[in-house]
Amino acid sequence: MKLNQWILLGSLGVSIVAIQTPLLAQVGEGAADVREDRGDLRQDRRDIRGDRRDIRGDRRDLRGDRQDLRRDIRSGAGPGEIAQDRRDVRQDGRDLREDHRDLRQDRQDRREDRRDLRHDMAGRRGPAR
Repeated sequence: MKLNQWILLGSLGVSIVAIQTPLLAQVGEGAADVREDRGDLRQDRRDIRGDRRDIRGDRRDLRGDRQDLRRDIRSGAGPGEIAQDRRDVRQDGRDLREDHRDLRQDRQDRREDRRDLRHDMAGRRGPAR
């Protein structure tokens, strides 16, 4: 072979290696992205369960405080005690609204993490795990 052909063949080989190296690196990064996205989804599910648990507890507290308020009103309790019961009921309502806001945010995070996982899985070759 002539020198020009060897140079052409060598440059072709170098360009093939240069093209494949970033592609191989992306495949490895894709697997790490998928693992990270799955971990994010697990954390989102834990957060949602915790939010639901908080909502149940706040609803229970709200029911109890409302019962206390009704009982105090019926029994003729003093204005200070009734005012305190009403403050407790308002605080329980605020806590419940905050828990619902947290739940909405965690659900939004879960949607985003699912979208990220689908995106990362679409970029991988082979069976989805």
